[in-house]
Amino acid sequence: MPVFVLRVQWIREDASPGERNNRMALTRYTLDSVRSCVWVSGRSSLHPINTETRGITGWFEAATRNDGSLDLGQGVSGELELAVERLTSGNQLYDRELRRRIDARRYPTIGGRLSGIVPDGPHPNYEVTGEVAFHGKTRTFGHGMQIKVSEDGIALTGEDVFDIREFGMKPPSMLMVRVYPEITVRVELHGVPDASH
Repeated sequence: MPVFVLRVQWIREDASPGERNNRMALTRYTLDSVRSCVWVSGRSSLHPINTETRGITGWFEAATRNDGSLDLGQGVSGELELAVERLTSGNQLYDRELRRRIDARRYPTIGGRLSGIVPDGPHPNYEVTGEVAFHGKTRTFGHGMQIKVSEDGIALTGEDVFDIREFGMKPPSMLMVRVYPEITVRVELHGVPDASH
């Protein structure tokens, strides 16, 4: 989650009061690492593999209109990071093999950077494009997200399916158990306004 190619729109001096009032300043939101969460669901030849991970750090910056929708004309940006060591399924054997395959000592974090965002139907639905850095590889993905802004902050939710082979990683294997390469990733990010920006 990442930086939209920043476009700056100037408000004309002769703009109507309505046009001016509908423009709000950019606000930076710091991700709440306790409330924000990522769920990863995978499958093996024996049973499902599920993880629930918190500890996501990062930020999201955007301006909103009076109706609560994002003002994309002012540019939207954001980044996030998650430590690989936080990924755990509760199965020590699987987790150990996963970290070995990821090479967690060499690639200790998963990073995301926003690179684009457009409406995807009515608010709060958006199509978000971002770069994901994992296992020493960076790939660009696009998926739908719901983005809601309130007085308390911002909430971003979305889900997509990834193939870990796209990052040059072989699926973990343990004894006779085969782990499939496709995983479903669901994120729920919560941000609070950063008073320093």
